[in-house]
Amino acid sequence: MAEVQQETKTRESRPAREGKPARADDRRADRTRPEGPPEIDLDRLISDSLYLDNQAHSIVSRMRDLDSGTKSQLRRLYNAVRRACRAPEGERQHQFVMLRARLAYTIARHSLRSLDTLERLLLQVTRKNDPRGYERFRDLFEAIVAYNE
Repeated sequence: MAEVQQETKTRESRPAREGKPARADDRRADRTRPEGPPEIDLDRLISDSLYLDNQAHSIVSRMRDLDSGTKSQLRRLYNAVRRACRAPEGERQHQFVMLRARLAYTIARHSLRSLDTLERLLLQVTRKNDPRGYERFRDLFEAIVAYNE
């Protein structure tokens, strides 16, 4: 019996091996830590221009700190946002869904973790399907491109 207890203590005190999945206790501890910047509040973004401006500034500062994204990548995404906003109203939601997929691909391909908040915001905008939300998302993206210059 003492041998089993000693073996259990030895296993618990060993450091985790690389590539080995974390134990349930470790995963629970990770959930309590914040996973980056807070989400952008869509309703506040629609109603408050200063909030939009502050969010654009914070995204650009995170981009400069975290990512090596190029201005041309941002411009291409911004042009896609503008095209999606110009789509007919019945087609607009589909265009924004596809834009979200494109944004997710760009974030993953180029390791642009600072744009994760934009991806989450785009999901909110698409679910709400409000024309003002689409316009404000475009305005936010325009401000991000402008402040990144």
